[in-house]
Amino acid sequence: MAGAPQIFDQKLIRERRNRIAAQGDAEQPDFLLSRVADDFADRLSIVRRDFAVAASVGAYHGLLAARLRQLPNIGEIVDVEPSERCLELSTAQKVAAKDDALPFAPQSLDLVVSGLSLHLINDIPGVLAQINRALKPDGLFLGALLGGETLRELRESWLLAEEELYGGASPRVAPFADVRELGSLLQRAGFALPVADSDPVRVTYGSPLALMRDLKAMAASNMLIERSRKPVSRRLLLRAAEVYQESFGLPDGRIPATFEIITLTGWVPHESQQKPLAPGSAKVRLSDALKPKPKPDNPGAKE
Repeated sequence: MAGAPQIFDQKLIRERRNRIAAQGDAEQPDFLLSRVADDFADRLSIVRRDFAVAASVGAYHGLLAARLRQLPNIGEIVDVEPSERCLELSTAQKVAAKDDALPFAPQSLDLVVSGLSLHLINDIPGVLAQINRALKPDGLFLGALLGGETLRELRESWLLAEEELYGGASPRVAPFADVRELGSLLQRAGFALPVADSDPVRVTYGSPLALMRDLKAMAASNMLIERSRKPVSRRLLLRAAEVYQESFGLPDGRIPATFEIITLTGWVPHESQQKPLAPGSAKVRLSDALKPKPKPDNPGAKE
């Protein structure tokens, strides 16, 4: 992990989560995490197997674990979170640890979930490899990350405002991975049956400033190492809000904000899993299978 590009300020992320958690979970806008928790619960409810020991990596204040503990096939869940104040709000078993240094023995877990945290890790491939190593054979990883379409309106508005006022732009919104890249990372980490799917979520706000306040309350405002250390001027802030409203404003005066949730699913290889056929073992040629069927002479007749 030492050679991974350092993009996110992990100390700052932990401090911001501690600050928000100190205000109580009632102050946190959890609509995205709640959406992920409901989606994970739906997915896991149709899996015909029990998960006796699970871990929630990047657990925040424990919302995901609390939701999954309601499922009959989920046993013990351990919340893993670098923010000590967030863990105080969790009702699960818990351990304070960095998301990129998982404290689990090899093949000790049946299930690992992660809700909207891993996209803030500097070494996603390394973390996926650690998760794979911690899971038992036929263990399941289910993770949700923010994808490349996230906050595209805000990114463009900041860029245009800074270019207009200062002739250049500084990094303000985190880069997010593409769904195809994340699917490939699952394979590289050794997962079988990898799947990556995208769920674009469009939210509206009364103003761009309301969106920015929500992001701050999520502890999701600028956490880039290369961020500018200069305070944002009132002039720049208002111009960015104006550009946002002018470029993306809706007829009713509200503004949209896009969040792309990418869900990753991968299983640790096991002999019971389906395997692709060996090359050359097919009994029908692909070209023959794709040929259109001849139409019957009698249009009303059944084949």
